[in-house]
Amino acid sequence: MKTRPPTAVMEIAIILPAYNEAKTIGSTLRDFHRALPAALLCVVDNNSTDGTAEAARATAAALPSCRFLLLAEKRQGKAFAMRRAFTLIEADAYVMSDADSTYSASDLAPLLAPVLADEADMVVGDRHAQGHYRRENKRPLHNFGNSLVKALINRLFGVTLHDILSGYRVFSRTFVKSFPVLTAGFELETEITLHAVDKRFRIVELPISYQDRPAGNFSKLSTFRDGRKVLTALFSILRYNRPLLFFGGIAGVFAAFGLAIGSLPVVEYYHTGLILHIPSAILASGLMVCAVTTSAIALILDSVAHMQRHDSELRLIELEAARRRRP
Repeated sequence: MKTRPPTAVMEIAIILPAYNEAKTIGSTLRDFHRALPAALLCVVDNNSTDGTAEAARATAAALPSCRFLLLAEKRQGKAFAMRRAFTLIEADAYVMSDADSTYSASDLAPLLAPVLADEADMVVGDRHAQGHYRRENKRPLHNFGNSLVKALINRLFGVTLHDILSGYRVFSRTFVKSFPVLTAGFELETEITLHAVDKRFRIVELPISYQDRPAGNFSKLSTFRDGRKVLTALFSILRYNRPLLFFGGIAGVFAAFGLAIGSLPVVEYYHTGLILHIPSAILASGLMVCAVTTSAIALILDSVAHMQRHDSELRLIELEAARRRRP
């Protein structure tokens, strides 16, 4: 089958979800246009009230030969904004970044290279590799939250990723067109990472620079609220993608409590031939029934998940074949 060589001209879309980023959207667009003048710059205005859309439009109009697209997404949340862009834009490579000047356009070329050379499906800008994020981030609980989510995903899914929540990423067309965005807000990065891991996409992490938001430009993230959402999304995706581990763990808890509580009546019967702690025996029996039932649920859902992965693999084969047929 004829394929395009890596040196062929490829369509690259740079997507910038923006919510009240009027102070930084102009410099962000200028930096990315300077780094890659031929790319499509797409700003997704997510209900901004500070003139973000107007600032983006004015900046793009002043840039020479700028290819610019402004989208509006009324449903609040970064995931909704990216979902709209992923759905409407046709490209060979998709760049996701923030509109707040925290990520540098100078890192774009090395991030793009593995995707354009067909060596990766997702390239993640690693903020932690050179210590930039820890130095620049002024919110210690965010550092703790990042470490916690990273440890959970690496342990539960058997991977060794370093920056789970980075917002600077490059995706192949196959990845984007096979990725169903199911979350709404800043859980997006977690969902993207788990999708890539579960569907066995090729992941590359490369070090990038990172700087905190400029003075006067405040983060929309809430440490506790968004941290709770990320953890909730993590366990939801674990439940859907690793049901044997999720429900098997619950079954194990039921069984452990059942054995612990039921040991007293068993020992008692062994020594006396009588069961005096009847409530304990009933509770232990109920817990063991729950354990067996939950184990059965785990096995059934694991079979369903296996079939879904089978169908997903077939879909990926179709997408890859279609990509290679494109002129």
